[in-house]
Order: sequence, then C-alpha cells, then structure tokens
Amino acid sequence: MGLFDKLQQNLSQQATTANETKQTFTFASLPENLQQLQALPEASLDSPYKTAALAVCAFCVYAVDKTAGEEMLNFLRGPKGPLSPYDKQFFKDRLTDQQYVPFSYFEGAKPANDYRPDEPSRITVFADPYSFQNEGYAKLNINSGGADSPRQIVLRSKGNQWFLWEQYILVGIRKPASQDPWA
Repeated sequence: MGLFDKLQQNLSQQATTANETKQTFTFASLPENLQQLQALPEASLDSPYKTAALAVCAFCVYAVDKTAGEEMLNFLRGPKGPLSPYDKQFFKDRLTDQQYVPFSYFEGAKPANDYRPDEPSRITVFADPYSFQNEGYAKLNINSGGADSPRQIVLRSKGNQWFLWEQYILVGIRKPASQDPWA
C-alpha cells in the first residue's frame, strides 16, 4: 500500500468515525429552571454531547429569564466557576433583539417560522475529525436553521463529567421572517 493509499484510508476512517459520533436529544419541553434541568437524564454530564445539548437549552432560558439561565449555565460550567461580568455582558449583547438565536439549533427552527422548533424539541450534536484533538477537551458541532455552517461548543472533562468551557453559538444568523423586510 502506497503513502497516498494510507492517507486515503486514514481519511476514510476519520470520516466514518465522525459520522458515527452524532447524538440527538429529545426534550418533551425545554427546562425552565435549574431544578428542571438537573432532573433531566442528560444532567449526569457524563458525555460532552449531553452537556452541549443542555447548554443550548440553558441559553434558550437565558434569552427569556437571565437569572434562571445564569443558574443553569453556572451548573454546566462546573469547576470553571460562575459567569463573570464579562460573560454576562457578552450574552446580553448577543441576545438583545436576537433571543431567537439559541432556539435556532433545534430541529424545525428556521427563519420562515421565526425559529419556532418542532415539538418535542430535538437537537443533534455531532463531532468532526478535529473534535477530540486535545486531551480533556471536546469541540462539538450543532447546526442552526439560520446558518450555512455548524457552530461549536467546547467542553472540558473533569473526572467522568464534561463541563461547558466555551461557546460559539451566540453568533449572527439570518433574521426571522417577521423581522426581515426582504423575506
């Protein structure tokens, strides 16, 4: 087997692995506070996929109720500690007049329906060949109904749990039809 053949085989194995590392989570209703979030089976945080899905739920709550959203995010951050004033200002800046952004990651949410997700709410979190390059960290992907490329959430492990480390999901997406004069 030549060098090119080995490269092709390696890329093929990476693609297969990436395709197999996808998990979809279904929520009959999104949690509205920390107690409801902690009651979900995903709250074990024993997989980076679970933590990523719950992080999106927490940002949906944050867009509507900052206090409840902060409590949920602080739980998901674990040893990293509570949100800093900088984090809170960043989230405020990103979500003011764009509360729909975190909802866009759920199936069925698209500009045409003002990012109203299907019920029950489903979210798919997936890996790519670069997701687990750094030991103890996972950079996972989530598709938005308002963007052409996936967005990432970075998680960090401690023991057998995964915690929210960084997020790149609160970025601009297409406006909902009700706010877009060109729709």
